[in-house]
Amino acid sequence: QINLSVIHQYVDYLVSEQNVKNVFVNGTTGEGLSLSIQERKQLAEEWICQGKNKLDHVIIHVGALSLPESQELARHAAAIGASGIAVLAPFFFKPTNKNELIAFLQKVASEAPAVPFYYYHIPHLTGVKIHVEELLDGIKEQIPTFRGVKFSDMDLLDLAQCINKNESEQFAFLYGVDEQLLSALAIGANGAVGSTFNYFGRKTNLMLQAFAKPDLALAQKYQFLIGEFLNFVIKLGFGVAQTKAVMTFVSGIPMGPPRLPLVNASEEFIIEAKAKLDCIVWPDGD
Repeated sequence: QINLSVIHQYVDYLVSEQNVKNVFVNGTTGEGLSLSIQERKQLAEEWICQGKNKLDHVIIHVGALSLPESQELARHAAAIGASGIAVLAPFFFKPTNKNELIAFLQKVASEAPAVPFYYYHIPHLTGVKIHVEELLDGIKEQIPTFRGVKFSDMDLLDLAQCINKNESEQFAFLYGVDEQLLSALAIGANGAVGSTFNYFGRKTNLMLQAFAKPDLALAQKYQFLIGEFLNFVIKLGFGVAQTKAVMTFVSGIPMGPPRLPLVNASEEFIIEAKAKLDCIVWPDGD
């Protein structure tokens, strides 16, 4: 079951310990698509309530397989004051081309006409492999609230073409593959949404600062060390359940078990992941 009571502590932890002031609610890591519509609304409300005067932006993911449900969630997000909404492609009956996908997205976005809209591109989970470069061509005419993409794919050529072609539009390209964020920054990504920022937020911010200086060698050190940890846990079997386990032992906040069909991280995973994290020597001496 969802546990609303920890969100107050969670917000404070993100802000004070990780220097993270923007959140993406009911996405992949939050198991949004495993939750009921009512649960998703409750979580969205709690994050916005607890984040007031603490968080800069709360983007709510409102994608669903059912168009009416997605529209209902969009209206709800608008009513409670979300900073933005995001929608992934339907993934059972899938859009087969750009026009079908845009038609779906437009029907959702139009229910929240004053709220910035983001497309959530995660083709390895949705199976919808329409290139974002193609999708963006003329999208503003059909979805006036369109502001950018949560780009959770390793295809940096597609991302680069999006950024190159849409510079004048000033879209936000929020990268979602944490272990290669530095590569995405180098070709122009201007933000990131990822699960590891829950516990590597401060380290990632230091990497962003180093990149901006620019001190590429320091930025690389952070990216390589984050990648070293992720490479280690991926070999052990790393998914949402394991992310919850890592966040629990790093933050001390009980993230709880996942919902079936996902199952809890094993004790062996927790012991090995904790040991690996403890032995990493960061450039900032932590």
